[in-house]
Amino acid sequence: MIIGVLSDTHSFEIPEPVIQRFKKVDLILHAGDFCDMHTLRLLQKLAPVKGVQGNMDAWDIKHELPLKDVITCGDLRIGLTHGHIGGGRDALKNAASIFENEKMDVVVFGHLHRTVNERIKGALYFNPGTPNDPGHMDDCTYGLMSIEGKKINAEIVKF
Repeated sequence: MIIGVLSDTHSFEIPEPVIQRFKKVDLILHAGDFCDMHTLRLLQKLAPVKGVQGNMDAWDIKHELPLKDVITCGDLRIGLTHGHIGGGRDALKNAASIFENEKMDVVVFGHLHRTVNERIKGALYFNPGTPNDPGHMDDCTYGLMSIEGKKINAEIVKF
C-alpha cells in the first residue's frame, strides 16, 4: 500500500507534482489545516482521503472531520492528528500525548509546517511539512509511506 501524506495546505493551490503523484497512491492522509472544502474535495478525486481538522479549518471542515483518527493499514495502526491540541505549542509533544494511551505504530501530524520523520519509543512520528507554503521552509514537501504488513518506509519528498 502506498500512502500520500499532506498537511497545512491552507487553501493554497495544490502543486501539480503533488497532484500527479497522488493520482497513483492508495490512500491520502491529510493532517489538518485544509482551510477550505475545495481542497478536501480535490484530494478525494485523486484517491480515498482520511483527514482531520486543524486549528485554521473552516466550520464545514470541522463539521465533517474529527480532531483525531486511527487508521489501520495492513498490520499497522496510524494515529492522525493536526498537533494543535495539547498542553503547549510543541506539535510533536501534543501529537504524542493525544495517542499516549493507544498503541500506535505511526503518528502523523502537522501544524509545524516543518518535516519530522523519526522514531520515538518504537513509534514513527511523521510530519510531511507543507506542499505549498515555502515561507516556513526552504522547500515545499509532502510525504510518501509504503506499507507491507508491519513494515513501513516513510520518506519526505522535497520539490
